[in-house]
Amino acid sequence: MHQNETIADDLDRAAAILRTARNVAVMTGAGISAESGLATFRGAGGLWEGHAVEEVATPQAFRRDPSLVWRFYNARRANLATVKPNPGHHALVTLEKRLGEDRITLITQNVDGLHKAAGSRGVLELHGSLLRVRCSGCGRIEERGTESLPDLPRCSECQELLRPDVVWFHEALPEDVWQKAESAARSCQCFLVVGTSAIVYPAAGLIYLARDRGAKVIEINIAATEASGEVDVSLRGPSGTILPELIKRME
Repeated sequence: MHQNETIADDLDRAAAILRTARNVAVMTGAGISAESGLATFRGAGGLWEGHAVEEVATPQAFRRDPSLVWRFYNARRANLATVKPNPGHHALVTLEKRLGEDRITLITQNVDGLHKAAGSRGVLELHGSLLRVRCSGCGRIEERGTESLPDLPRCSECQELLRPDVVWFHEALPEDVWQKAESAARSCQCFLVVGTSAIVYPAAGLIYLARDRGAKVIEINIAATEASGEVDVSLRGPSGTILPELIKRME
């Protein structure tokens, strides 16, 4: 059998699972954003300007050198202003419209806001968003998009330092968002994993939670991952190609 025939068979199997699922949970990772031209978090050997990513993405780093941390995040925010959602993001919007918002939950580990920019409505941002800032003093959260921020932005209310509203290493996930994600994983019949390496916990644990509750798991990724041996259908390739084709086959 040709490789194309097996891919076609796998796509049909995945489409059948999606078609018959009452509730669907989708979890996306850096892979889907990379296809929009966003550098993945650990690109270039995990270094940024010679710093390990852990040196610029922890509460300790922010206390030690907030201007370095803000330089890193302002560079990421500037990069974000240059990219757009890709066909993979748009395909998930189509899926949400087809199923109805009450039957699909989109869980993302990405902080780039591209799912919302594409038009997805029910997005659970496990690791926060680069488009928001949070005051390190009073906790006030504001949407700032990709507008240019000062080197050390301060809160308009209490004058304390602002920080990106993202989850850093050694920080807990937002409790309300995590509970909704767990609930979606528990109650879905199909768990779709897109562009994630399945090594970042606790997010990766949702795959196994869904599977243990009887959900079928479909994985879309350019390469095998930690989770590949546990899934029902593994679709290899870029999500921007595979997702639109998968949604088309649901008809």
